[in-house]
Amino acid sequence: MKFMSRLEKLEARAREIEAELAGSGTLRDPAQYQKLGKELADLRPVLDAFERWRKLTRDLSELRRSLADPAADADMKKLVEEEVRVLESTEAQLQTEIENLILGDGGDQGARDIIVEIRAGTGGEEAALFAADLFRMYSKYASSQGLGVEVMDSSPTGKGGLKEMVFGVTGRKSFSLFRFESGIHRVQRVPQTEASGRIHTSAVTVAVLPEADETEVKIDPADLKIDVYRASGAGGQHVNKTESAVRITHLPTGVIVSCQDERSQHKNKAKAMRVLRARLYDAAQAKHHNEVAKQRKEMVGSGDRSGKIRTYNFPDQRVTDHRIGLTLHELDDILDGHLDGLVRALDEHERERKLTDAA
Repeated sequence: MKFMSRLEKLEARAREIEAELAGSGTLRDPAQYQKLGKELADLRPVLDAFERWRKLTRDLSELRRSLADPAADADMKKLVEEEVRVLESTEAQLQTEIENLILGDGGDQGARDIIVEIRAGTGGEEAALFAADLFRMYSKYASSQGLGVEVMDSSPTGKGGLKEMVFGVTGRKSFSLFRFESGIHRVQRVPQTEASGRIHTSAVTVAVLPEADETEVKIDPADLKIDVYRASGAGGQHVNKTESAVRITHLPTGVIVSCQDERSQHKNKAKAMRVLRARLYDAAQAKHHNEVAKQRKEMVGSGDRSGKIRTYNFPDQRVTDHRIGLTLHELDDILDGHLDGLVRALDEHERERKLTDAA
């Protein structure tokens, strides 16, 4: 069994968590109790599969010993041999399941809720229109997976496009399902406003940030500059009558987050703080993992045509993911939220890479 030592460490960690949850100190700290409970719940699937594998290997061992008994009845041996073949097949399936649980979901971040940021890059209004297409695609995909979508902030254009869209995705495995979407998405199509019918190339950037709670990212209120102002854009007259929009500047890092989609200033501030924590958490993770930081910089880039991860070609009805060399002629279907094929292919590629690295 691959990853035996890792699985044993996960078992030890589960025992530690159970002991902490039973302690009086944790019971008096609701935030810590919730955090540990979530960690334990995330460990359960792989540990349950590991326990099933161990029981199965014990059963196989006993059956093989009975086959080695020279006094065993011939007919009984045939039945045992058949049972061994069935259990060996089940064992292989369980090993694959365990490998997928360990490698295929984004590690410790796999079960986290996420913040997704979409920004129009090169291409002007056409890029903004495609940013809106991507938001619709992600919303439909999230809905199909039983996940919730919550708009945090948006900057619409007058023609139905989006200069920027920031939204949250909540539900089990949100990060694992969206983790490969960070990067530059390139679109090739004839703009609606182009009379000559020339194909234009535009770019949109997507960043997927795992959410962090208050226990993971501690923010000193003294480090924040909070401005309130009247919201602008398409939101109805009520939006512009009160100073409900919120802009938060994190002074030590210079990170600025704004939110204006809610009528309530309090709700906008709460959403902006979630986005701020996610950005600070992402920056902290990158700092501790230099190679991950390098990859994210290359993927997200500045919104120009370099460093692209995926191309959506409308004339050929083609979607190409450049990281794994996969081309699918299912553009309309994919933009309608059917991302399962892409996600599975990217998951499998990442799994094979990690298995190779671990060998």
